[in-house]
Amino acid sequence: LSQQGCRVSALLIHSDLDDWEVKGSGGFGQVYKARHQKWCCDVAVKLLHDDDGTSSSLLREVRMMCKGSSPYVIPVLGVFKDEKNVRQEIAKVTLQGPPPWPLAFRLTHQVALGINFLHNLSPALLHLDLKPSNVLLDSFLNAKLTDFGLAKFSQSVTRKSKKYSDEEEGGTISYMPPEAFSISYNPTRASDIYRVQHLIWCFLHQMSPYYALSSIVRLRIPQGDRPSLDEIRFLAAGRAGLARLMELMQKCWETKPAQRPTSHGKKTGWDGCLRA
Repeated sequence: LSQQGCRVSALLIHSDLDDWEVKGSGGFGQVYKARHQKWCCDVAVKLLHDDDGTSSSLLREVRMMCKGSSPYVIPVLGVFKDEKNVRQEIAKVTLQGPPPWPLAFRLTHQVALGINFLHNLSPALLHLDLKPSNVLLDSFLNAKLTDFGLAKFSQSVTRKSKKYSDEEEGGTISYMPPEAFSISYNPTRASDIYRVQHLIWCFLHQMSPYYALSSIVRLRIPQGDRPSLDEIRFLAAGRAGLARLMELMQKCWETKPAQRPTSHGKKTGWDGCLRA
């Protein structure tokens, strides 16, 4: 694995882990929580189904996560000899209703810091699947980005044109930017920035902006339809910084990628809004 661009050196064996507990599953396999006996800490373990070509994809995801190492990105701690990925265990925190405004601002800021780190790598690393389920909270309610299965380095997407028509390539439809529905779509940093506004909306509402409407989203988003801000606007009175956060959301969902802010810099409004 080190020869393929990842610095993870720990090779784990099954006997090191105990107290296995299923935490999630999908087409690729299952994610478990386990206790590492020697490290004395909990870890998350991604185990694949029978090898159907997905092992190379998982190794690719591990390398992406190694490259994107940041306080706001889930770290990879080691790899099984059979190429399973072990990550730091993050407490699965469920917020009861929308978070308090200060917490919503902090989560937004931490996501922005994580994306800013990825986008300032050389070449830039594009996450391309930002959504609430891919932002985990630790026991101190700090946000950390995870799931780099669709991530790409910017130089790897500039020389090809392909229509991203399903979740395997373009990400979750409800969070895809309008340009992703074009046959000539080439992901850029702005593709991630569009998805950030959906995260902000979800932080404030604790629900998906387009619940069960994926077929309509595919048609309406390229035409300019966006989530409603009516409820947030009603609650904004007297809430310091909320109006600026709404303004930031609207900038992030601009139809033209070039009109969206970057994840860094005072010129684009991130710093001013998130320090409010």
